[in-house]
Amino acid sequence: MTIPASASTSSTPNALQQQVNAVQQTGTVGVAAQVTSPRGQLFAEAGQADIATMSSVQSGDAFRIGSSTKTFVATVMLQLVAEHRVSLDDTVEHWLPGLVTGAGNDGSKITVRDLLQQNSGVPEYLSDFPEITSTANFQADRFTTYTAAQLVAIAMRQAPDFAPGTAWEYSNTNYILAGMIIKKATGHTWQHEVTQRIINPLHLSHTIAPITSSAIPGRHLHGYSNFGSGPVIDVTALNPSAADAAGAMISTTDDLTRFFHELVTGKLLAPAQLTAMETTVPAPGLADVLPGARYGLGLMQIPLTCGGSYYAHGGDLPGYHTREGVTTDGRTTAVAVQTGDGTATTEHAMDNLIDRELCTPATR
Repeated sequence: MTIPASASTSSTPNALQQQVNAVQQTGTVGVAAQVTSPRGQLFAEAGQADIATMSSVQSGDAFRIGSSTKTFVATVMLQLVAEHRVSLDDTVEHWLPGLVTGAGNDGSKITVRDLLQQNSGVPEYLSDFPEITSTANFQADRFTTYTAAQLVAIAMRQAPDFAPGTAWEYSNTNYILAGMIIKKATGHTWQHEVTQRIINPLHLSHTIAPITSSAIPGRHLHGYSNFGSGPVIDVTALNPSAADAAGAMISTTDDLTRFFHELVTGKLLAPAQLTAMETTVPAPGLADVLPGARYGLGLMQIPLTCGGSYYAHGGDLPGYHTREGVTTDGRTTAVAVQTGDGTATTEHAMDNLIDRELCTPATR
């Protein structure tokens, strides 16, 4: 990105700070936001990065990005499509024979496109994953290493949600499978491919795709959760294999800004593959929080209250909640993160922050 650091900002510092404060006051621990446009960059922070040390949130703090990982993984898959190493019409059975089977699941009827677009009907492994449902279970298993095949096997205990291609339902298992296909097609882990194809070329110096390391290196936000009841605990340390290609990555607001800007402006994908990524279907499962949202290949398209829409892919892990948005022309990007569990009011405040910043007239 070539955005002059000294340029005036698109929104006022006070306006963004008020929105960040509004998020923090809904019951979060820490909040950070960044808005970047041709007129410059703006940061705002509130709350604490670490309750134990009482340190304040600072711009540049790293955090777990959860399902925003999916956009990185989808980008790599589409690069492989452009290289004719994978086809969106390939079946899961073709790449991973015998893996998606049992309880009515059939990998021979599910395509790579179905996985990326959440049209596969593959059940959600997290619905049968007690490790993240309570404080006690989390503490017992937070450092456990899981293989991708183990996570898929958990999902295969359940019947499919629907016949492939006939409906839409968000399932993290889809991206566990996508990560496995990337490894089969390239001979390298999805983490290696994301690093070599995206992180290094874009100089995302504070973004990593860890495999089993439970720590967040450098200055970072601590995550906190009570898993719905009980005492709030620090959940920062976590073996990311529990999320794998569905949500293991770590980044910063600045790096996410650069990634989404470069993606939407065609720096990472050839035109045909970017068009495929941005070709969306209705996503009724998101309607409660994002009315009118649609889903492409690892990319959401969300209506703006001022007209038009933006691209995004938020992410949630215990203790961390990331929201971002980039205008369809790539001119303006807003990224926000909050730590702690928060509430439905928190989520609304986060979404409102993104919408208001992307609707600011000076940014459009």
